Amino acid sequence: MDAKKIVLLVGALIIAVTTALLARNMLSSSSTPNVSAANMPVAPDQPHVLVAVKALPVGTILDAESFRFQPWPKDLVEQAYYLRGQADPARLAGSVVRTAITAGQPLTQGALVKPGDRGFLAAALAPGMRAVTVPVSAQTSVAGFVFPGDRIDLVLTQSVAGGGEGEPLKVSETILRNLRVLATDQRMDALGPDGKPVVQTYSNVTLEVTPKIAEKIAVAQTVGSLSMSLRSMADTPADLDTAIAGADVDLPDGTSPAAEKAILAKLAAQPVDRGTTYSTGADVSRYQRSSVPPKPEESVPPAMAANGAPVGTVSFKGPTIRVARGTTVTEVPVGGK
Repeated sequence: MDAKKIVLLVGALIIAVTTALLARNMLSSSSTPNVSAANMPVAPDQPHVLVAVKALPVGTILDAESFRFQPWPKDLVEQAYYLRGQADPARLAGSVVRTAITAGQPLTQGALVKPGDRGFLAAALAPGMRAVTVPVSAQTSVAGFVFPGDRIDLVLTQSVAGGGEGEPLKVSETILRNLRVLATDQRMDALGPDGKPVVQTYSNVTLEVTPKIAEKIAVAQTVGSLSMSLRSMADTPADLDTAIAGADVDLPDGTSPAAEKAILAKLAAQPVDRGTTYSTGADVSRYQRSSVPPKPEESVPPAMAANGAPVGTVSFKGPTIRVARGTTVTEVPVGGK
């Protein structure tokens, strides 16, 4: 290739690069400049109203994350609203929603029931549910870290006596799951004056249960000691998925996504009294039993006839195994040789 052609190629390349740069500059200069939206100025005397951060259905127990102050037009402020400077949000924590409140809607005094007010527990209960009180101790109440609105599992610990020698069977069983805590020692204000949770021990816990579960708790208190285990917020959806997979929950066909979501939310809030688990002493220590010891063979003194002669003896035997050796059948007690 001669020098003339090389010069022409280089000149064409320079012209192409220059044209591309000019076109890029023209496009960038003609583009619309970015406009940043300025925040609307808030008047110094504009009132701030307490509004719901999220949807609050009936029976919801309020906490510090349920509401916040928001600027509100002065002409639209009602007397029933909670205003900054006049209402203390820390005192509202633990109140129960009596009428449903949507997200962003102001909280009204008539929509809330405060602890100690008449009908407080009735407003906190869901339709068809009951409130039962369970005595607990500092060791069985998660050291006071259970607050109203939390969900717990109820564990029954008992000693099952048998007829054999040695210690009775030690067993602990999770009898109920996903129970909502309504109150602790009739106190719902789990937050202190600074708005932070107050950790304290208590001796009674009020739970929301069904009528059938209320009967079970009444019987369980006479059988052994009850203790609570605090549930994680992520456990309820997992249990719901297990219930759906196991056909414990029957979802109707042809429902809309919104209706199906409402059904699942309602089912997730229900207490569970099926599929319980248990642990025996043998699961903890090799020196403990895994079952109730059998009753030893014992005899009853012979009954006496009217003339004083013995009528016979009655004996009670434990479980036995029949061993056949040819035509001879021998009964060997379980555990014997």
